[in-house]
Amino acid sequence: MSEATLRLTAFLGVLALLLAAERLIPWNVPRPLGWRRWLPNFGLVALGSLTIRFLMPLAAVGAAIWAQSREIGVLNWLDVPGWLAIPLTVVLLDLLIYWQHRVFHAVPVLWRLHRVHHADPEMDASTGLRFHPIEFWLSMWVKIAAAVALGAPPEGVVAFEIILNAASLFEHAAIRIPPALDRALGWVIVTPNLHRIHHSERLEETNSHYGFCLSVWDRIFGSWRGRWAGELVLGIRGYRGAREQHVLPLLTQPFR
Repeated sequence: MSEATLRLTAFLGVLALLLAAERLIPWNVPRPLGWRRWLPNFGLVALGSLTIRFLMPLAAVGAAIWAQSREIGVLNWLDVPGWLAIPLTVVLLDLLIYWQHRVFHAVPVLWRLHRVHHADPEMDASTGLRFHPIEFWLSMWVKIAAAVALGAPPEGVVAFEIILNAASLFEHAAIRIPPALDRALGWVIVTPNLHRIHHSERLEETNSHYGFCLSVWDRIFGSWRGRWAGELVLGIRGYRGAREQHVLPLLTQPFR
């Protein structure tokens, strides 16, 4: 099975499970089937994926293969064995994405791109796909640079991409997790309840919980909040209108 087929199979499998879970154990009152709101979110991820495929056909995995063939990067220079290099790659790339996320919130021009993701007035698994194509493209360049500098094994990069995609879908899913289980999971991974805080319209809550896979980074770097204050209102004021939730307005939003 090719790398692309493996990633697509894992992505579709996780997405199908979470969409089913959103109907069976919804976080709030079940809504009618949300294809109308899913359409722009799926449209954005399709455009982002096409952008990557056409402009960067090898992407991060190709960069890792290239670095490995030339023995470039820290893990290659240190001759770290594969059994250790693969999990190290996953953890270090997750740390990188945590800081990338913080930068996209802190730098105004990058926030305009990332705001497209936060402007979703609801939150479900499809929100985990809702990123502007330019943000997709910039993020891939960050991962390419990291794969080369780290000397990441290709298997580690593939594993990270699969885990990152699954985590993005899971943490945005509108599913109800029992409080005790949610607290236990939250010590290790980012759960939907933790990530909902990050999608609050309150700035102090939006600027917290930047983690994607592991929740430990928020605890270490002081961006952990743990719970939302009062009623949780999702989205961004001024961008909740139905007209804002179509593909073309979402594509042009950063430039308006």
